[in-house]
Amino acid sequence: MSEIRVGLVGYGTAGQYFHAPLIHATPGLTLTAVVTRNPDRQAEVAGRYGAAGVAEVADLWERCDLVVVASPNRTHVATATAALTQGLPVVVDKPLARTAEEGRELVRLAKERGLLLTVFHNRRWDGDFRTVRQLAGEGRLGEVLRFESRFERWRPVPKGGWRESGGPEEVGGLLYDLGSHLVDQAVQLLGPVREVYCESDVRRAGVSADDDTFIALTHASGARSHLWASSMAARLGPRFRVLGSSAGFVKYGMDVQEERLRAGMTPDSPGFGDDEEDRWGVLGTENERQIVRTEPGTYLDFYRGVAAALLEGAAPPVDPGSAVDVLAIIEAARLSATQRIVVRLD
Repeated sequence: MSEIRVGLVGYGTAGQYFHAPLIHATPGLTLTAVVTRNPDRQAEVAGRYGAAGVAEVADLWERCDLVVVASPNRTHVATATAALTQGLPVVVDKPLARTAEEGRELVRLAKERGLLLTVFHNRRWDGDFRTVRQLAGEGRLGEVLRFESRFERWRPVPKGGWRESGGPEEVGGLLYDLGSHLVDQAVQLLGPVREVYCESDVRRAGVSADDDTFIALTHASGARSHLWASSMAARLGPRFRVLGSSAGFVKYGMDVQEERLRAGMTPDSPGFGDDEEDRWGVLGTENERQIVRTEPGTYLDFYRGVAAALLEGAAPPVDPGSAVDVLAIIEAARLSATQRIVVRLD
């Protein structure tokens, strides 16, 4: 197999702005079909990618070699299970599942059938996070003691939809949405988590799922992560503040790749992942400071990794077991917020 035919389930925000353009730009992958019942979206995928718009997930089985699940969160497990049962490898947008146990079942099924299963934790390839990992890896922070990370927005008027108005069965809210990214980055940087504390609130009228959430993690190393996800941040805090034994690093502004994908920029365009110079971070101490160029963001590396896994037998770009670990932390955070306790993980 020299070219992998990809079937995409869902053409909402995730499918339209992330998966479809990234798949289209990745050598070795061809977007051949997209599941959407919306006639306008069917026309768009046909015109933009030459892909067929189909109404049902079952319509993909004979059309593709890889299934990408970018439908609403509550459908992830059922759709991934159906694809794996059909003998097809699967990419699932985060969160992989509602619970860690559901995620483990998917991992077991993929392993039993010898199929690729990976999870779109694309924020591992954010330029600002790549910069933090590089600084930590080079020892320029010393021992990392505290990792502060924020996905904050000012959206006092709800946008509507299942992410805000759905109950637990929809797997909505910021804890599962932005929290999945925040927790995953913290674990990637600082390793396993031993204790979880969470405050999770609904601040806006007409919203049912959490829209203002704070998570505190204590890692096995003794380092701590403080993570914020909010739709009610009238003044934004730093995207990252990382405090080490030798220096700290502060960075404002979000990674540029989502903004550029939404604007229609193709992800293989020159400079696609380059941060603007006035948003570069600062490394140093109270008495010293150094501007640090942001590493380029590289979302394409995820799908390049998918192609390499299927065509060359490489490891998946995201081990699905690591996505299960994130779900276990999120479950602990929900319990902590509900019972107002610190939850210890084994």
